[in-house]
Amino acid sequence: MDTLAYLNLSFNYLTNIEKLPLENLFILDLNSNKLQGSLPIPPSSLTVLFLSNNKLSGEIPDLICNKSVLEILDLSNNSFSGNIPICMGNFSYLHVLDLRKNKLSGTIPGSFAKGSLLRTLNLNENELEGPIPRSLVNCTMLEVLDIGNNKVIDTFPYWLQSLPELQVLVLHSNKFYGSVRGCSEMNHCFPKLKVLDLSKNKFGGPLPASYFKNLQAMKDVGEVGTKLQYIGEKIPEVIGELYSLIHLNLSSNNLTGCIPPSLGNLNALESLDLSFNKLGGKIPWQLANLDFLQVLDLSQNQLTGPIPRAPHFDTFPNTSYAGNTGLCGFPLSKECKSDGTLQPRSEIEDNAESTNGFGWKVVLIGYASGMVIGLFMGYLVFSTGKPQLLVRIVEGEDRRKRRRPTARR
Repeated sequence: MDTLAYLNLSFNYLTNIEKLPLENLFILDLNSNKLQGSLPIPPSSLTVLFLSNNKLSGEIPDLICNKSVLEILDLSNNSFSGNIPICMGNFSYLHVLDLRKNKLSGTIPGSFAKGSLLRTLNLNENELEGPIPRSLVNCTMLEVLDIGNNKVIDTFPYWLQSLPELQVLVLHSNKFYGSVRGCSEMNHCFPKLKVLDLSKNKFGGPLPASYFKNLQAMKDVGEVGTKLQYIGEKIPEVIGELYSLIHLNLSSNNLTGCIPPSLGNLNALESLDLSFNKLGGKIPWQLANLDFLQVLDLSQNQLTGPIPRAPHFDTFPNTSYAGNTGLCGFPLSKECKSDGTLQPRSEIEDNAESTNGFGWKVVLIGYASGMVIGLFMGYLVFSTGKPQLLVRIVEGEDRRKRRRPTARR
């Protein structure tokens, strides 16, 4: 047992571990048990510790910071409370720190040191307050920053745009306020960002459309040729160039103007929710060309005229159009006074479609007390990075173990 390097006891019914022995242990996986009590202090040799999905409680002790060789620390989905130890920003080798779904309070530690190797910081679903610490700019290898569902009060952290590896930024459901600053045309801000969620905050003012232009990692091929200005409070035509878009949610806002016909170019779209806005005009007949569309909600707007007719479009229920007293035609009981048949696509519109554009898998754009954007794209792929890190760690430890006999000679 003294030579045991990897111990996996996950997905059992263990309830208590008073001490973690095995001084030569490198990887310990105790996730998804029924462990209770305080956090057990790991042996000094441990590089990976999984304790997620248990019933551990109490404060995270400062002694955890003495385990300077830790590379992955996952304490998510427990009942830890109190402040996050300030020293947790000073781990020399830490790649993943996952503290989501606890009851942690206070502020986010502001002690992230230069040269930090941190790649994932997940603090989602806690009770954290205060601003985002500026010392996070020292984490130049950071790929995932998730502080959603807390009580953080701050302005938009535009200064994070300099992080070269950041792929996921989740600020969802906090108390952020003010305007969302844009990227200048000279800056390559957020060069690898693929997930941006600013929904359910108190951002106000126009949403800088320059973000659409500068988020290079969200593009498929080529460049969008349109000169992007500010989006304001209308749905921009440029969204029709996001050809890989699957989900678009702009519900519960004060959006005005018409539904842009360019949304009919989103051939991969499966869900479109524009409900609870102030959109007017007719429903563009181009929407009936969205063959993969499974969910449509245009309810509670000010739309008028006939509902487009097409075999696939006819499958949507009355509730998709509720609250628009000016609409008529199937499936509503109100008949149109004039012919509301679907117009054919023109060759000009067909030729206008390009293969260039953004490549977003999932996008949710939400506004709460102002214009806010949320982009969700395969979040679970980026949330921990555990598989790749474990492979590197296990292989590294295996090489170290094979070299040990030679070292003793």
